[in-house]
Amino acid sequence: MNPGLKNKWALVTGASRGVGQQIAIGLAQYGVNLVLHSTNINNQKNTVNLLEKYDVNIVNVAGSLESNKEIAQFVSDAELKSGGIDILYNNAAIMTPAISLFETPQSDYEKSFQINVFSMIQICSYFAPKMKSRGFGRIINVSSGIKDTPVLDAYSVSKAAVDKYTRDLAIELSDTGVLANLLDPGWCRTDLGGENAFNDVTSVIPGALIPAMLGNEGTEAPKGILFAAQDYAGLKLS
Repeated sequence: MNPGLKNKWALVTGASRGVGQQIAIGLAQYGVNLVLHSTNINNQKNTVNLLEKYDVNIVNVAGSLESNKEIAQFVSDAELKSGGIDILYNNAAIMTPAISLFETPQSDYEKSFQINVFSMIQICSYFAPKMKSRGFGRIINVSSGIKDTPVLDAYSVSKAAVDKYTRDLAIELSDTGVLANLLDPGWCRTDLGGENAFNDVTSVIPGALIPAMLGNEGTEAPKGILFAAQDYAGLKLS
């Protein structure tokens, strides 16, 4: 690992709360400048307040992941205001209501894929070539360890698509200095995970930072790998 993250710029989608907020705080502890994304900038006030004690620059962008036009606008704003994104966390996601597999409406799959998959692809397609041209980048797409839960099929199938896309992206970016990997935060007590989840949301750090801290090890650099944040719970990074 190479923890030399100071002064790099990271975009974190869904940074107003939950896992995204913890990732932003964790990155700030290493001196990473942040572009915070949420649907509405006003939602980011709490995150910004939590980041005040860190000596980092903060930029706010907003846009709905249901709108390709709004996505195009906020990624452009992020690039312009930061001067270039080095680290990308595609964290924002939705989970549609639990419902019988045979009764799940097509609209649940469509909404899940738009927000969890198609928006991620649009964002990666914008930033990955720019990272490639600069010879450095870390793309971390947030996945899920969900399994054997057919009542949440729209969500779980969309996350399976995230996994497949990220592994293809990683191969596409081989030997460019840009790494694409997956992050499973674990089942955490968040608005998405619910109050009965096993883990407090703060447990995602430091594990969630590992894929951003990877060095360039040539053909041996991890690519398309799933990093489970809970595997690193309690670990102290240098």
